[in-house]
Amino acid sequence: MRKLLEDAIGKANVLTDESMKNHSTFKIGGTADLFLTPQSTDDAVKAVSILKSRGIPFFVLGNGSNLLVGDRGIRGAVLCLAKADGFEINGTNVRADAGITLARLANEAAKNSLTGLEFAAGIPGTLGGGIVMNAGAYGGELCDVVTRVRYIDEAGELCECGSDECNFAYRTSRFQDSNLTIIGCDIELSRGDESEIRARMQELKQQRSEKQPLDKPSAGSAFKRPEGFFAAKLIDECGLRGVSVGGAAVSEKHTGFIVNNGDATAADVRALIEYVRKTVLEKTGVSLTPEIRFVGEF
Repeated sequence: MRKLLEDAIGKANVLTDESMKNHSTFKIGGTADLFLTPQSTDDAVKAVSILKSRGIPFFVLGNGSNLLVGDRGIRGAVLCLAKADGFEINGTNVRADAGITLARLANEAAKNSLTGLEFAAGIPGTLGGGIVMNAGAYGGELCDVVTRVRYIDEAGELCECGSDECNFAYRTSRFQDSNLTIIGCDIELSRGDESEIRARMQELKQQRSEKQPLDKPSAGSAFKRPEGFFAAKLIDECGLRGVSVGGAAVSEKHTGFIVNNGDATAADVRALIEYVRKTVLEKTGVSLTPEIRFVGEF
């Protein structure tokens, strides 16, 4: 199997027993049996075809910014698409690969005086992962600008669909919890003034810096926004600011974040998430849903 993958995508792009701590913004996680880093979407298709034909389960990874990897790691393969990050701009249309970071994509759009992605400039993830969860911030979401998505289906075939077929909703899409592998998309933006676009991006960057615990490893917002409420406000009102389990803690700066104080395990984070959910439900009657994805063996 390994030789087959090495021949398909290059020996240097096939690793075994790779620590997922190096590929997660939480800096937490055990090892992956196989860790594949195709350098292009063509190589990604080759890798997926081999894995599917051999019945090897695989997890698609972008920037590792919205997940918690179990302490016992990931069985099967991790397909990291971070190197498959090409893009091209034609007029107001952007055609991009899944591995490009949202920050880079937003900056390239600004460079070309295209507005519509300012909200994404500070989201620490890739385009593919962003589409899966319909990432958004400050009133904008990817579903606002994505027009078509290219993916590999369950049979290993290349497919594409329009945004109306993606079932986009708040922090979810048809690609979540599916066997579909996103490899790219088309985005439609609007003409704007570069200086105004960059000013807006800088404004949002400043807001993030002031309000979010960017100095500690985390996976971003720990919980989805419950209808009619704000998760962080509920958590704070329940007296959970700074509460910790092992090396994991509810951020003192923003209670919607759970941070790694340096030696947190996945078990610590998961236990803290459950404690927060249980406490908020008991005190307010509101059920919080984790925004963080749990991956691998715990």
